[in-house]
Order: sequence, then C-alpha cells, then structure tokens
Amino acid sequence: MSRLSFDELVLLDELQSVYIEALDCKDMAGWLNAFVDDPAASYVCISRDNVERGLRVAMMLDDCRDRLIDRGTFIGEIWAGTFQDYRTRHFAQRVRATRRSDGLVDMVSHFSVIFTPDDTGISQLLAAGVYEDVIHLEEERATFMSRRAVTDTAVLPRYLVFPL
Repeated sequence: MSRLSFDELVLLDELQSVYIEALDCKDMAGWLNAFVDDPAASYVCISRDNVERGLRVAMMLDDCRDRLIDRGTFIGEIWAGTFQDYRTRHFAQRVRATRRSDGLVDMVSHFSVIFTPDDTGISQLLAAGVYEDVIHLEEERATFMSRRAVTDTAVLPRYLVFPL
C-alpha cells in the first residue's frame, strides 16, 4: 500500500461530494455516475449486526451495475408517487484512504443521514454508520467500484427508498 497524494485525496473528497449532492437532490442519474461504468460496480446497505454475524441479508443489495441502473429506474419511474417522500441531508467524514497493490483505493468514511418527510417537515436521524468503499482513481476523476454502507443499527426509523 502506498500513500495518496494531496491531489488524489481531493479527488476522493470530490467523489464523496458528488455522491452526497446527487442523493440530497434526488438525482439518481448523478448517483449512478458516481460509480465506475463496469459490470462489477456495486452498492450494498447492510446493518453492522448482519456483517458481524456473517449474514449477507442487506437492506439494499445492488451487486452489479445493472442493479444500480435498476435502482435509479425504480425510484424515478416505477415507485414514483407510491411512497411517502422525504428529503435527506448526508454528512460524511473520510477517516482512512489507502492505495491497494492493484491500484484501487480502499476508503472508510463515517456517515450520518438526516431525513425530513414531506408531510411532517420534522427532521430526524435516518441512519449513522460507516461507508466501506473501493474506488477507481484516475488522473482527473474518482468513481466507486463498490460502496458498502454499514449502518450502526439493524432497525431504521423508516423504510429506505433512496440509498444512504
């Protein structure tokens, strides 16, 4: 493992910002663009309890690029108008980033997500936990190869529609 340069760390932080802005603006195409255009790209949202027990039972399990595309399509076209809508505000703090021998980057960030349902306007904590990422880093851009959101609790205060 080798150290990352300042410019590479800036690219990682820009990726985090692009991801957060896309979700907080409900821009699922922007969310998808934060992932590498590779069939193996993935997003998983799972509880810490299930990780520690070795269970693959996840709240969201998009284990390939096609499923990432499906998630955006379902939210924007199929589920539209069928769920209680809510706004989110994501907060993330990078705590570690290291380059692997294969050139990819492993990054760990803490996160919290606040949600505000449209009908009540009352903000609450939706989830807190850790992002465990594998990132493809190019000269001008970083993209997620995989993002795993591991929540601190197994039960969230509401159902999830949008990724964390």
